[in-house]
Amino acid sequence: MERFRTWRTVVLSDLGILLLLALARIALHTLTNGQYGFHRDELAMVDNARHLDWGFVDYPPLTPLIGRLALELFGPSLVGLRLFGALAQSAGMVLAGLMARELGGQRLAQVVATLATAIAPLSLGQSALFQYVSFDYLWWILIAYLTIRMLKSDDPRWWTGIGAVIGMGMLTKYTMAFFVAGVAAGVVLTQARRQLTSPWLWGGAALSLLIFMPNLIWQGQHNFISLDFLSSIHARDIRIGRTEGCLTEQFYINANPFTIPLWVAGLYYYFFAPTGRRYRPLGWMFVVPFVLFFIARSRAYYLAPAYPMLIAAGAVSMERWLASLSAGRARLVRGMAWGALAVGGIGFGAIALPVAPVNSPWYQVASTANDGFREEIGWPELVETVAGIHAALPAEDKAQAGILAGNYGEAGALNLYGPAYGLPEAISGINTYWLRGYGDPPPQTLIVLGLPQSEAGRFLERRDLAGHVTNRYGIENEETRDHPDILA
Repeated sequence: MERFRTWRTVVLSDLGILLLLALARIALHTLTNGQYGFHRDELAMVDNARHLDWGFVDYPPLTPLIGRLALELFGPSLVGLRLFGALAQSAGMVLAGLMARELGGQRLAQVVATLATAIAPLSLGQSALFQYVSFDYLWWILIAYLTIRMLKSDDPRWWTGIGAVIGMGMLTKYTMAFFVAGVAAGVVLTQARRQLTSPWLWGGAALSLLIFMPNLIWQGQHNFISLDFLSSIHARDIRIGRTEGCLTEQFYINANPFTIPLWVAGLYYYFFAPTGRRYRPLGWMFVVPFVLFFIARSRAYYLAPAYPMLIAAGAVSMERWLASLSAGRARLVRGMAWGALAVGGIGFGAIALPVAPVNSPWYQVASTANDGFREEIGWPELVETVAGIHAALPAEDKAQAGILAGNYGEAGALNLYGPAYGLPEAISGINTYWLRGYGDPPPQTLIVLGLPQSEAGRFLERRDLAGHVTNRYGIENEETRDHPDILA
């Protein structure tokens, strides 16, 4: 009986409640993450997980390493792979609640901060994918939490943890550098500048560089190829309009629209509330990356990980404001707050999570709002079609045949599903596939997909139409719309 009471006390503690909410979220994603199929980005990530290195053309090495762990534990399981994204986002929501606690919030503020972070559309979507964005999100939140602990305790030893997480962040996504600029500004522009004389701060900086160093060396050995790649991707994004929502999407992608009052209150708290003066560096940790991303015309979601630290402070401010109201008004406001969180979570969850039946009216709405769902459809059928073309090749051609894919989704799908059909490993000229080359000796016969016939002519003496890319749902996506022809 005593053991039961102890267990009950732990579960119903503030931390226990936050962990139960996180476990509920993990269970939700585990039950729903297998609805469609691998996203094209996930297919490339899984392929890179089989070719581990200290760097890749398109991103740093940590996420492929986690992907390798997922493959070793679960095999090529979609749910198993995405479990790691769900874990990262669930850890982030708990940290948001813990930030509220460190800022003086009681249970209400902690739970509100946790739930408000969990229902951010970007966070919901990243729990249903395996991408570096999921882990980048976690590192930003963890740095904010450690910074609050450092500022609250005035103990410079926390810089060791901050530095370690910065290093992990740089091994995950290079936009961590923008957050580091915010951390630096937060130190220099506030009373925290006294930390500049602490050896712990500089030790933390050295630790972050040490952790990042293997990738930095890899970049040097490859002429900093990722800088060229990222520059070209950024130019493309600007050209096709992907950066036009840099400002507006802050209000409905990076944080749930129903939580706008929270993060606005949090920003006010850090800069203007007397009790927030100690934590003002966190205000600069939001403002500086925001300004830099805006000037650089970056994509809106890059700033998404900065919102939980605002939401945490806003939840604390809300709790203190409620304490000043009459009992009746406080109940009314609390009811409105819980209702807003419920509506925001259910509404955006319905379009951010892969739960809508394919080709249903619900799916049409969800895939319009989240076009990534369309890119999770049809990969097994694509590989099956290519396998049929490969099987029909004359024996002398099949022995020296290769498959050239125009994009990383196709290459990743062929390398994931192709071995079951006896297909050779796909080659491609895109991203890290280009760095791996075309085989030695290179193939003499090619099956080409993902390229227009005019471009495929560079690789084929004859451009015979051998098949078409389709999917069993008749969903129009990049594969079926932009380059449906398979040539041989």
